Amino acid sequence: MNEEFQPLGFFPADILLPRAADMTRWAVVACDQFTSQPEYWQAVEDTVGDAPSALRLILPEARLNEPDVDEKIRRINETMDAYLKGSVFRTLENTLLYIERTQSDGKIRRGLIGMVDLERYDYTPGSGALIRATEGTVLARIPPRVKVRREAPIELPHVMLLIDDPAGTVIEPLAEKKAEMEQIYAFPLMQGGGRVAGWRMTPGQMAGAAGALAALADPGETERKYGLPGAAPMLFAVGDGNHSLAAAKACYEELKQQTPQERWADLPARYALVEVVNNHDDALQFSPIHRCLFGVEPQAVLTALREYYQGAFEGRGPGHVIAYTAQGCSGTITVPNPRCQLAVGTLQEFLDAYLKDHGGTLDYIHGDDVADRLGSQPGNLAFKLPPMEKEQLFKTVMADGVLPRKTFSMGHAQDKRYYVEARRIR
Repeated sequence: MNEEFQPLGFFPADILLPRAADMTRWAVVACDQFTSQPEYWQAVEDTVGDAPSALRLILPEARLNEPDVDEKIRRINETMDAYLKGSVFRTLENTLLYIERTQSDGKIRRGLIGMVDLERYDYTPGSGALIRATEGTVLARIPPRVKVRREAPIELPHVMLLIDDPAGTVIEPLAEKKAEMEQIYAFPLMQGGGRVAGWRMTPGQMAGAAGALAALADPGETERKYGLPGAAPMLFAVGDGNHSLAAAKACYEELKQQTPQERWADLPARYALVEVVNNHDDALQFSPIHRCLFGVEPQAVLTALREYYQGAFEGRGPGHVIAYTAQGCSGTITVPNPRCQLAVGTLQEFLDAYLKDHGGTLDYIHGDDVADRLGSQPGNLAFKLPPMEKEQLFKTVMADGVLPRKTFSMGHAQDKRYYVEARRIR
């Protein structure tokens, strides 16, 4: 295995791609999207028809709780075997792919496809691992995904890892070197997903990427960038697909119990295929996720918030400023000298305590207009949070452990990762 990648926990992979498929019908959006829109997945079915497709190799989460889910998983595994035996795939050995995804807004998001060592990943809050979750992992969401992966001979990833590279040293230089690479695919994505193109990097380019990643992981660079002396470097933050990565980790841990330790490094399931994206890519947009309370007395909640934090006051000032909308009124509350890095952490701590003691329900809302509309209805109260600056992400995870749940959203559903590449895991 490439020695220059060993300290990074990220490696070139033996990547499976279709030999001769209609790639638009092959590529399918991440399984955790459009979960409340069965019509979307029916449209995908209609588009795919009987063509070879990643749709036959994944289980959309919209169908995860259907009564015949075990039969669906069995058919998926059988199809994986059939595709492998039927020469649907070709293998690009020891490969990193450079990809360009043209989003629905026309912006181009750049990334690298490779694999990570699950020994270097830990979703436990406060972990010092090189690869960490950004938000709290819901343990109850892991077993259903383990069920899908446990007997699967191959994996298809929708995991997106972020690197904190404001100078653009790792991925961005590759955009000017595409002429030196072999283009592997370029095609439009179904259902308004834009386009995607992929190139196979040269050995020299892979070595250059490894060197640039190593510089980001240097402890001295970590201290300089974040002002956190002695903090363990975090090279990768999981931006999307954390529960799928956690399921991969769980399956690997199961195999470790059945395998002599000296053979762990040879287990294909020790690794997981991912896309790496620069946190500072202009096409990657962070949108705040607002909060709306239902079945509450808004003024009582606002009074309780001001009382919960010493010195909190109505209006704007230094500290965490949180906007609100209720029936007939709107405004802001400032919490000075906050304990958390982000306003969402300050608000969520209060909301968890208030709802536990006083009742009411909470929902997570995308968009200022939706939050204002819901908050202005009787018995509701919406809190609108400021956007998180990209520079805050890594430092907050390193300082606070993980972000509060539902802190931010990355892009629209149709701009999420599509399943294109695969890799053997058994």
